[in-house]
Amino acid sequence: MHTPPDDELAAFVAGLPKAELHVHHVGSATPQTVARLAERHAGDTPVPADPQLLADYFTFTDFAHFIEVYLTVVDLIRDAEDVATLTYDIGAGLAAQSVRYAELTLTPYSSIIRGIPAEAYCEAVEDARARVARDHGVELRWCFDIPGEAGVPSADVTLETALKQRPAGLVSFGLGGPERGVPREWFAPHFAAARAAGLRSAPHAGESTGPATVWDALRHLGAERIGHGIAAAQDPELLAHLREHDIALEVCPTSNVCTRSVPSLAEHPLPTLVAAGVPITINSDDPPMFSTTLNQEYLVAARLLGLSRAGVADLARAGVRHSFLDEPGKAALLAEIDAYTAAATR
Repeated sequence: MHTPPDDELAAFVAGLPKAELHVHHVGSATPQTVARLAERHAGDTPVPADPQLLADYFTFTDFAHFIEVYLTVVDLIRDAEDVATLTYDIGAGLAAQSVRYAELTLTPYSSIIRGIPAEAYCEAVEDARARVARDHGVELRWCFDIPGEAGVPSADVTLETALKQRPAGLVSFGLGGPERGVPREWFAPHFAAARAAGLRSAPHAGESTGPATVWDALRHLGAERIGHGIAAAQDPELLAHLREHDIALEVCPTSNVCTRSVPSLAEHPLPTLVAAGVPITINSDDPPMFSTTLNQEYLVAARLLGLSRAGVADLARAGVRHSFLDEPGKAALLAEIDAYTAAATR
């Protein structure tokens, strides 16, 4: 398989139409946005108001430290206007990377407990979603995420918000935060109710813990996609199950290294997962916090897997096929990927 030079592949990836399936709302705030909010709340936050200092602030010792820092950034989003501005800016940034469709992971509970009413929160993200589609041609959808560190009460609020507000862009229900000490089965009733209401199941599992957490997400939460799931590489039976049931993993390579879930990119299990036939999508997670982008993650995956432009295009197709986009939307985006790839390889 011919792997083109890095600059050629980077140019190809930059223009390649893509879907992003695992990217967090607050975790996508740019350093400039975070610094501006930190300055606004100076004296009431540990987050530095200097974009240059944020690189050090966003250096994590382990996954628990990442969650601790992440929550300090969450605390900077204090009103509905902040929510709308952040959401719109994320959409514009995705458009600049040729992303056509994105499922953004939102954690409404974190804003609601800080005083933003659920209705105002949902109105803010929906207003931004409409403006992003109008101005940038990016279709945004929502995954409402339970912050596991806040326990069952946060799941109650998340489910109530999802079912009572039911914003038009909502397609799935998730579970994030730490895996250790937060059993997946705690949230089984919430996922059952969300699935009964037509939402898809896409919890995090198997990032900072072992394969058992992925099994729990499958058995207790009815997971249709797994956020991260890289620990599956340690369990041949789990690999076979994911392959046979076409359950995709949302893999975010740089994130896994930054949170110390994987020692280095060279040791990332992505090649093992692909060799086992597990469906894989490539995503960015919390890109500014990890000094990456979705385009950069495609290049990382290409290096790990030795991919040509055709192979990279297949990664983009997998992102579309395993998305929760409707079938006409999938067909249109896949056709766009095919046309782009054909033109680029002439």
